[in-house]
Amino acid sequence: SAVPVLGLPGLAAAATGATRITGPYTHQNLALYFAHGPSAPGPVPLTLQEALAKGTFWVHETGDVNRLMVDNRGAEDVYIQAGDIVKGGKQDRVLTVSMLVPPKSGPTPIGAYCVEQGRWQRRGTEDAARFTSSDSAMPSRKAKIAMKAPAPQREISPLHRPDTGNRQSEVWRDVAETQSKLTRNIGAAVAAPESRSSLQLSLEHKQVRATVAEYVAALKPLIDKSADTLGFAFAVNGQLNSADLYPSHGLFKKLWPKLLEAAATEAIAEKSADKNAKPTVAAPDKDQISGFLADAERGRKGERTINDTTRLGTGETEKSYYFETRKADGVWVHRNYLAR
Repeated sequence: SAVPVLGLPGLAAAATGATRITGPYTHQNLALYFAHGPSAPGPVPLTLQEALAKGTFWVHETGDVNRLMVDNRGAEDVYIQAGDIVKGGKQDRVLTVSMLVPPKSGPTPIGAYCVEQGRWQRRGTEDAARFTSSDSAMPSRKAKIAMKAPAPQREISPLHRPDTGNRQSEVWRDVAETQSKLTRNIGAAVAAPESRSSLQLSLEHKQVRATVAEYVAALKPLIDKSADTLGFAFAVNGQLNSADLYPSHGLFKKLWPKLLEAAATEAIAEKSADKNAKPTVAAPDKDQISGFLADAERGRKGERTINDTTRLGTGETEKSYYFETRKADGVWVHRNYLAR
């Protein structure tokens, strides 16, 4: 099932045209699908998680809740994905755009939303000026839409959207809703005493981790069955959720554990209160996934400049949002599809 290439300026026509879909692969209420195709040549960038762990990449506070500063001090490209959660600073944040940060980049601004309402000071022994880890991704399609959906009016800047306040409130609401659903479905309160509103600390709750680990154990090895996977889509309770595609198998494989944990967390949050209930809707078949990707790419198009090195192409239909991050030379680095 071929997926056509989005007709935006500067796109090489080889990318998703060769993509085929396999699946579904299911565990409880989560169904996965893999996109297969040839990998782009060249070195695989570090992930944000890797770069922060190495100490070669800094994420700084700026004094603005919705704006952080990143600085690649290393010798390798670093890939940031929209939805990456950074822990620490004055409040935990979720980053709003995907981008490839070049070596020795110098301070570069990036949009963010708070995923920890209320705190604006150091937590414990953490550094209030910097974020030192990014081990989790936003486990909510609704929150991603709140963060990323194109505004109905022209935006002056992707870092200062005209409706940032409303979007921030939606993200906070969704964080509280996710915490409530996880508490219900794992049978333990997930809010951490040191910061009850922190989504990151809730994701670190030992019972959340244990429940996520069951999904991961069943599904993580699937990526090892094929060396040409470029990304995945997933459905929860039989409903298509989202998809992420990358230029190379190497990058997808690095990101896979974090992506799978976020998908599993969302599936756990969306489980029925009846522990024995099964999805009332069958998982979509692979042709439905191909159709969803193709339709999303054909949506009403837009384009934004993120910074000197990054462009964001968008597509919008009644049923989907599509986001394609590209370097200034037109080469794409991430494709994200969200069901509405």
